[in-house]
Amino acid sequence: MRPNFRGVGMSDGEFDAGVGETEDLLAVARFVEASYPGLPWALAGFSFGAFVQHRLRQELHAKRLILVAPAVTMYEFDPVPPDTIVIFGDADELIPPTAIRLWAEQQQLAVKAIPDAGHFFHGKLKELKQAFLEACPC
Repeated sequence: MRPNFRGVGMSDGEFDAGVGETEDLLAVARFVEASYPGLPWALAGFSFGAFVQHRLRQELHAKRLILVAPAVTMYEFDPVPPDTIVIFGDADELIPPTAIRLWAEQQQLAVKAIPDAGHFFHGKLKELKQAFLEACPC
């Protein structure tokens, strides 16, 4: 699933700094679980979405958590499970790569830096896809 967050695209609501967005995703997950009981979860998010997914992981058991370009300098991330994978561009212009790497290393998380990739991975989507597929053999 890939729903829009509150106020994005045609979605109703207003930005809620991750709190309401997490509640929204949990409601979507519970709806899906009712339709497909026992379905294993893999959670992945990009930037602010990584923040929301890390919060969702506290409420929803998942086989894997993948954080892409996590906005660790913009939001206060809680500790994540030790098997979390962090993917980022080593030329990220919005979230300093050193901050992402330090946050991940403090938790001994696996990291994958995409060489010469900025925050939005322009021109590096093949490399991002490959890193993602390696991170999630789900």
